[in-house]
Amino acid sequence: MEGTILVADDDRTIRTVLAQALTRAGCRVRSTGTASTLWRWIEEGEGDVVVTDVMMPDGDALDLLPAIKKRRPDLPIIVMSAQNTVMTAIRAAEVGAYEYLPKPFDLKEVLAQVSKALVRTARKPQPAAEEDQGREDNLPLIGRSPAMQEVYRILARLMNTDLGVMITGESGTGKELVARALHNFGLRKNGPFVAINMAAIPRDLIESELFGHEKGAFTGADRAMAGKFEQARGGTLFLDEVGDMPRDAQTRLLRVLQEGEFTRIGGRELQTANVRIVAATHQDLRSLITEGKFREDLFYRLNVVPIRLPSLRERLDDVPDLVRHFLRKAEAEGLPRKAIAREAFDLLKKQPWTGNVRELENLVRRLCVLCPDDTISAAMVASEIEARPSSVNGGGSVQSQRLAQAIEGHLRRYFDLHGDTLPPNGLYDRILKEMELPLIALSLSATRGNQVRTAELLGINRNTLRKKIKDLDIRVTRGKRMM
Repeated sequence: MEGTILVADDDRTIRTVLAQALTRAGCRVRSTGTASTLWRWIEEGEGDVVVTDVMMPDGDALDLLPAIKKRRPDLPIIVMSAQNTVMTAIRAAEVGAYEYLPKPFDLKEVLAQVSKALVRTARKPQPAAEEDQGREDNLPLIGRSPAMQEVYRILARLMNTDLGVMITGESGTGKELVARALHNFGLRKNGPFVAINMAAIPRDLIESELFGHEKGAFTGADRAMAGKFEQARGGTLFLDEVGDMPRDAQTRLLRVLQEGEFTRIGGRELQTANVRIVAATHQDLRSLITEGKFREDLFYRLNVVPIRLPSLRERLDDVPDLVRHFLRKAEAEGLPRKAIAREAFDLLKKQPWTGNVRELENLVRRLCVLCPDDTISAAMVASEIEARPSSVNGGGSVQSQRLAQAIEGHLRRYFDLHGDTLPPNGLYDRILKEMELPLIALSLSATRGNQVRTAELLGINRNTLRKKIKDLDIRVTRGKRMM
């Protein structure tokens, strides 16, 4: 590498490490511990690349960046910070930083970024949004772990683009929060954010929900209705659980993404699809493609920039920050104000968190209600973890174990009753029928009588479900949940 690197950091050790590494790489280095000296060098035209910490003794380096970019717009500025929240990454991108690196940094990564900066022009600067400055206590995303830092860096690069994004991750990891952050800090932040969950809508109504319909377009369409594409015009359309979209709706969505136009169902007027698409799923879409359940061409249209959200198990160091955030959120919603003992965090960080961040938030809310003291103790956390439905013991959940134990107890009583003279009365079919009846009845109740959704929930063919409903004499009530 050849060039002069200006290093600014109030930590002498960091300045020394960076200076030695950059010098060995062939660069000339000037280092300082103040923002004022850095600004003076830049005014004098020195430096080919800047590597600076955010927090300096005489000011915030991010506040200085707009002036630097105005005077020397082609000067690449690499920002480092120990205050490694998503807002720091977003602010750095907004004021035109070439790259953002969280501390503690990887020295090889710094050298690689400096090398790229020396041969590439800096990005066009973007003005900082005044209302977004200093909002560290109201972050759209919580966590400082390496896994979340990677998410923040991708988000920062996407904020000033209109590219489509595919967010993947387990249920409860915060996919909609990421979609909202992309909208709220992006180019379309002044437009609407509209979300639609494909798994929560009857399959035969998805196209109507997306594209709208005219009066009389189908039975029950007693008035015209604007779809989500119209409602989100000028903003962001979030397609949640896109893997649950039926094939015919996939085909129409693909056509809209290709042509940028659509018509309402039963209509003729072409409308422009002026939206940014952000999609999300917890499913493996590539497997669905192999099974013929998801269009490969639609996948590539949606998956322009992929973002994978880590499970909570991959970011356990974020648990304390998340818990404190949820405690403040619960208090703001009117729940009792609570603190939490340090020892409790060790217990929380040992949990499997199959429900991810959503499960953790629900647990914190229950603790706020159930804990009689001002401080939630480790014993209280242990008690609630033991009692919660999702607790895992050995190979399965508490519910699964209780179900297996109940069946085993039922069979033992049967065998004990008949001893060695077991009657040939079709025990296998009898037990299956006793299991199937409540299973299918409760599943129908949970889906409000929607047999298509019930068949998908149970993983059986719809015709098979209909036959079992008839054979078991189950009464189906549409639109009413009995559970």
